[in-house]
Amino acid sequence: MKELLHETRAYRRILTEARAGNAPHAVLVLFPDAAHLRELLRECAKAFFCAEEGSRIANLIEKESFADCLMYPSAAGGKLTVDDAVNILEESILRPVEGKKKLFVLDAFHTASALVQNKLLKVLEEPPEGVSFLLGVSQEHAVLPTVLSRAEKFQEPPFPEGSIFNALKRMYPAEKGLERAAAASGGMLSQAEKLLAGGGESFRLAEEFVRGDAPEAFARRADKLDKTAFFAALELLLRDMLLIKSNEVRYASRADEATRTLAAKYHTGTLLTALEGVREAEKRVNFNAGIGQALYALVLEIKEEERRWQKLSS
Repeated sequence: MKELLHETRAYRRILTEARAGNAPHAVLVLFPDAAHLRELLRECAKAFFCAEEGSRIANLIEKESFADCLMYPSAAGGKLTVDDAVNILEESILRPVEGKKKLFVLDAFHTASALVQNKLLKVLEEPPEGVSFLLGVSQEHAVLPTVLSRAEKFQEPPFPEGSIFNALKRMYPAEKGLERAAAASGGMLSQAEKLLAGGGESFRLAEEFVRGDAPEAFARRADKLDKTAFFAALELLLRDMLLIKSNEVRYASRADEATRTLAAKYHTGTLLTALEGVREAEKRVNFNAGIGQALYALVLEIKEEERRWQKLSS
């Protein structure tokens, strides 16, 4: 995991600047993988203090107990409060305990209210000597423009598929299906981990959906699906089927007998329509449409498209 996070531009830049003796007053890291944002911030904090892995300071930062590295909120999944902001302002005027630098790490800053963000504006723009801020966000639109203008921003793109695959090999060496999980991850490690869960349950469910044997029954239990993992698995499966139909098997993440059998059921035009339909269904679900209804409508759309292609080819 750490090796993957060390590939980020924010980590590399902070480490380079720290080794050169520079300490930016405020850095904002926009990282799409919210599940691992706090971990990235801890690694960036180690870079800020030039703390080598295994050292006392690195271990203390890992435990979030280094006196000169203060992390807010106090626990992962929390939300910055007005009381936190007041505490930050009070702590920022106190001298560092061990060295000449003090770092405030603000996790999930996008969850902070406008009141909290405004309360911290002045200290972000003009912090006391030796004080720096590291802000982590996964949604830029929730951060006030006035905050964005006061920080150096690093917008991290999704990781390359190969980097995700290598991370999975290090973290889950005994698991099967690492290649498929990496291919469907969208460049986010947490997505790949979801796709590995249950021995690749999302991929099995995607295959069941495409077979279409009992669409009504599938739709009725769709609320129990991990939506993001299921849609990612379904899109990858349809893409692999399309590659098989197009004789481009070398580019498929999987071309086993089961996938080839599924591909043989459909015309190429149907698979193209199905891929677009999956993306539209996911958008509707993300805007609070019921996933069961969206998937049942998608099944009907795919079946209708297949009937149309059968008529055209007969």
